[in-house]
Amino acid sequence: MAATPAAPSGTRLDALLLTVALTTVSVSGPLAAATAAPALAIAFWRNALAVAGLAPVMALRRRLRAELAATSRRTVLLSLASGAALAAHFGLWLPSLHLTSVASSVALVTTTPVWTTLLLRMTGHRPPAAVWGGAAIAFAGVLVLTGVDLSLSAEALAGDALALGGGIAAAGYVLIGAEVRRTTSTTTYTFLCYGATAALLLVVCLLAGASLGAGYAGETWLKLLALTATAQLLGHSLINRVVRGLGPSITSTALLLETPGAALIAAVWLGQLPPAAAYPALALILLGLALVIRAERGVTPERATVDAPLDERAEPVR
Repeated sequence: MAATPAAPSGTRLDALLLTVALTTVSVSGPLAAATAAPALAIAFWRNALAVAGLAPVMALRRRLRAELAATSRRTVLLSLASGAALAAHFGLWLPSLHLTSVASSVALVTTTPVWTTLLLRMTGHRPPAAVWGGAAIAFAGVLVLTGVDLSLSAEALAGDALALGGGIAAAGYVLIGAEVRRTTSTTTYTFLCYGATAALLLVVCLLAGASLGAGYAGETWLKLLALTATAQLLGHSLINRVVRGLGPSITSTALLLETPGAALIAAVWLGQLPPAAAYPALALILLGLALVIRAERGVTPERATVDAPLDERAEPVR
């Protein structure tokens, strides 16, 4: 009788789940770029649909209902502020996907660790010296990439600026979220934050005249649902699941593969190939971010928030 195969170890299972998470997160940029809806409407729907998915969980679990009812005014206000930062992130990044290449947009929006480090420094924390070297390399890559895109068109440069702004906004979201998560569960915080994000984006969509559904084809709704299920819920949840077993350093370093992953998907699916001169810039950005994350490995948990996926105290953003 053949021996029963051993069950996968915790590490192997975490590695498998991380692979699934990387795939679902990497599809976010290309899928959003391929969705025939206004960028602001995409931003609204991915958050609104996520809230709709979380609502039954909040309603059916007694512990979560009790926690939500007992939420302090401070927690609510911080969650609203975090939601505003997340709305800014999506409101800036998603439009950039229609102006510049998916590869450039994703690379620039994932510079969040650099901006988080700078914000931490401004609030009195002292990141390791090696962090500044990594930040300098990543910023040099940003300068090279924006120079390459400027040579292509002013529109591509504008897309770069929006993606970079999205990365900066995400840093604020991460830091505020980390503070809320000291006393609040991930599910309750996410419900409040995504709810605030959806409400703010709804107002922005109405003011901007962005169509929220009129004339959408069935394919568009399917893509919105797929975007919510993959990047907004599945990918982020799995990242928060594996960070306990694999640790923040391995998890966050692996997440740097989102940029080449998104670029590959965009190349195959959308036919988007970055210019040859962009590849060295993308490599510099990834190298700089890797050095920042590596240098942050030894800091205390309160100061280890260098990207949304690094710490389950704050939900990832893409």
